[in-house]
Amino acid sequence: MGFDDLDLPERLLVARRGTAYFSQRLAELTDPDLDAPTALPGWTRRHLVAHVGYNAAALCRLLDWAATGVETPMYASPEQRAQEIAEGATLGAAALRNLFAHTVARLDEKWRHLPGTAWQASVRTAQGRTVPAAETAWMRTREVWIHAVDLGNGGRFGDFPPVVLDSLLTDIVGMWRRKKLGAHLVLEIEGRAPLPIAADAEAAHKVAGPLPAVVRWAAGRGSVALTEGADLAPPPWL
Repeated sequence: MGFDDLDLPERLLVARRGTAYFSQRLAELTDPDLDAPTALPGWTRRHLVAHVGYNAAALCRLLDWAATGVETPMYASPEQRAQEIAEGATLGAAALRNLFAHTVARLDEKWRHLPGTAWQASVRTAQGRTVPAAETAWMRTREVWIHAVDLGNGGRFGDFPPVVLDSLLTDIVGMWRRKKLGAHLVLEIEGRAPLPIAADAEAAHKVAGPLPAVVRWAAGRGSVALTEGADLAPPPWL
């Protein structure tokens, strides 16, 4: 079952569970811990928390667009987004934590009060895709679960709900196929049939392991717990 197979309240519940999971990881970090680097190039934990906070604010703008019909993009430009994160990372620890909590509360309020007809209104993502406003549930789900792992203090793909893992895999493999990347890869997930990235190409490279390990690798977050292919680098995803 994929994320889109869930009804809307279930999708929002998974997103909220992810937010709680990120919040727990964040609460376990001391203020000095926020200065430590992450595995994301050039980003400390401060940058990551600022990004997750401002992402919620950006999704609020999409929900305003859906509710009013007035175009309000997620970000004015990629440069504005990068500058916002860089400036957010300079906030004091208390202000940074407050930014996260405040934007989370705003997004949840927008979700709770969005008129029923507005969920199918078309909005545009930062990548230029036109999607219904209901897609904000998946956009947020992806952000909070993955970035909880990126904080680097105990978050695990093995903690993700199966529907999140399956939907991440669908997203990632779909992107590789659209970009014609990873044609010679085959993913072998325990208990499932092999998943070739390109059906008409010879599968020269195999990545195998349990579902959380394969999804973690595919998302570019390392090769923990793979049984085969740990030395391979995944194609870029986003």
